[in-house]
Amino acid sequence: MARVKVSPERRAVGRPPTPLLAASLALGLLAALAAAPALASAAMPGIHPIAAVTESAPEPDPDPETTPAQEPTPTEDPGGDPVPTDPAPETTAPPPETTPPAPPQTTAPNVPPPTTTAPAPGGSTRPPTAGPPAPPVPPVRPPAPGGTPPAAPSPLGVQVTTEDVTLPAAYWNAASTTTTLRVTVANTGTAPQRVRLSYTLPAGLTDAGTKGCVAAGGGAYHCGAWTAEAGVRFSSLIQLRVAGNAWKRMPLSGSVQVVADAPGVPGEVADDQGFAVLFPPGPPVPGISLAADEVAFDISGAASTLAVRLVNTGTVDAAGLVEVILPAGVSVPTPPAGCLPVEASRTRCDAGLLSAGETRELRLPVEATPQAQREAPLSGAVIGQLDPRNGATRRVQMSFRITAAAALATPVVSPPAPTGSQGVLPAGATTDDDGGGGGMTSVQRTAVILIAVSALLVVLALTLATTSLRRRLGGPTAEPTPPPTD
Repeated sequence: MARVKVSPERRAVGRPPTPLLAASLALGLLAALAAAPALASAAMPGIHPIAAVTESAPEPDPDPETTPAQEPTPTEDPGGDPVPTDPAPETTAPPPETTPPAPPQTTAPNVPPPTTTAPAPGGSTRPPTAGPPAPPVPPVRPPAPGGTPPAAPSPLGVQVTTEDVTLPAAYWNAASTTTTLRVTVANTGTAPQRVRLSYTLPAGLTDAGTKGCVAAGGGAYHCGAWTAEAGVRFSSLIQLRVAGNAWKRMPLSGSVQVVADAPGVPGEVADDQGFAVLFPPGPPVPGISLAADEVAFDISGAASTLAVRLVNTGTVDAAGLVEVILPAGVSVPTPPAGCLPVEASRTRCDAGLLSAGETRELRLPVEATPQAQREAPLSGAVIGQLDPRNGATRRVQMSFRITAAAALATPVVSPPAPTGSQGVLPAGATTDDDGGGGGMTSVQRTAVILIAVSALLVVLALTLATTSLRRRLGGPTAEPTPPPTD
């Protein structure tokens, strides 16, 4: 069979690009292998300061600095009842034996230290090239006295709630009025407690003979003690006498305090809550009516609104005037149009001319300090006045209630977070260098860059191979040379 002769130029064009493709693939493979150790090191979860403890103690011989001293706990006395230690355990006593992280140290001699670099692919048995020596890891010492486990929660707990002193309309027709204040006490602890009660009354109110309570001066009264089992609630009625001229001092409010302790339990707990003294509108005067809504602050403590309604119930037109008196810590931050601050606690508003039978409503923003909200419920006062063109001025006043959700909210006590010795992070902890802020570390960034470069090299190799193949297939076909004739 005759052989086809091809020119050297066409033979060079049709030659497969095997060496070029092999070189490109080799470069991509080397880049991927270089990126694999860095990626493995970045993804390894155990590279933390606490994990390095297992590498620093491969010898079974214990280190006197890392092994806690074998001595009894300082807070127990095996020969009898517990006695106070000197010095105190919280400041200078050695820590208990159970607080240092013993398991990682005792199992370290039996477990080979973890490697931080991945072996090179390809089944090579040559050990990896040692990098720069790692900095020495400080030995784990027992926690300082401040890092001892938190003490058990106290079994003591008490809560007091009060109702308001609301006076009836008959108050305006009596020299004095006797009423009651209901107080409810709850043992919120886990042990029986002895509860002591006291209360403070505003000017114009006195105790009306409550059994077991005596005056302590300055409007304060101290009562006896009760024993309450855990979870028990009980109520007590305090007899009060309100003077006939107490309305001239409104707004009025008081407070109730409770203190609880238990035998054998150190310390005591206390709670307090205020109560409001609410007067009906008066003294009764014909031709005028006044009403005010309750002011309530939500848990956010944001400003609330006071709504006041003045009604001209007479038969002639009259000019209206409203004055708002607030307790300490409560104020009108921005008086509306027609209102001006007279004092820090008083705001006066011009209600305009009210015709017979007309109702005028005023709305004032009210804010309270955190301390005032904690002392709630409180009371404020409103004075309404109508001045007719002919006749005497009509004037009445009343009190309104101020409540706050912050006074009823019980703060959640969280146990303090355990603290370790300085220079050692707990397992799983991260630092800014470890990417704890949500970004990538320098090792991770390097690994990503290397992977991207290797991917680009592979793409380049495939592109070159495809181009060469197309050039080979698209070139002119070699024409056969006719066989020589004899």
